[in-house]
Amino acid sequence: MMNAEGRWVSRACECQQMQREERRLAAARIPQRYRDCTLDAFETNYKGADESLRRALATARKFVDAYPVDTAGKGLMFVGTAGLGKTHLAVGVLQRLVRERGAKGLFCDYRELLKNIQNSYNAQVNTTELELLKPVFAAEVLVLDDLGAQKPNEWVWDTVALILNTRYNDKLTTIITTNYADQQAGGGGLSDAERAAREPSLGDRIGDRMRSRLAEMCIKVEMKGADFRQTVKRASFV
Repeated sequence: MMNAEGRWVSRACECQQMQREERRLAAARIPQRYRDCTLDAFETNYKGADESLRRALATARKFVDAYPVDTAGKGLMFVGTAGLGKTHLAVGVLQRLVRERGAKGLFCDYRELLKNIQNSYNAQVNTTELELLKPVFAAEVLVLDDLGAQKPNEWVWDTVALILNTRYNDKLTTIITTNYADQQAGGGGLSDAERAAREPSLGDRIGDRMRSRLAEMCIKVEMKGADFRQTVKRASFV
């Protein structure tokens, strides 16, 4: 084709562009279960849907439009109870950035990643910890799904700190989903009765230091409401 200066230049055909998109999506390792999770497919208009879901979708769309110039290395953290569509939105953002911005992305299940790292310490396993973490460190856009799901201990906290601090220092985009309330460990500020009755918080699961780091790394997106899978989807099969 001819450019604005009147010179003939080569341009990739549409099929080649699609093939490159598909290769980037395959490299992102999005599980088959979530392949159809796009922003356009996210439901917010069903009966009883909380307004926070519409706001979350709007934030996700705005983030994609702003990436990468106006996001400045920041990511998103979707916070809410199970079944609200946090992973759907995270994958929807990832897919859009891979397709439309050419980003090199990666999906990681938090619990599975930690188990694989622990397994790498087995002398009979050929994969090393560094080999497992290298793509996590390098991904231009990382989705870390279900943060806090693994029972916490010092090793878990150290591993989470290594991942988050490395990505923070390199100004890489991290998209988090978590079922745990974004509150400090130990129920600080609560009465003894409230502290005894409360559910574990994100601070309890990953440590307050890393929770504070996430506040610098990510825009928090709170999602509320009933479990979509237990209400709307189940009702559709009745």
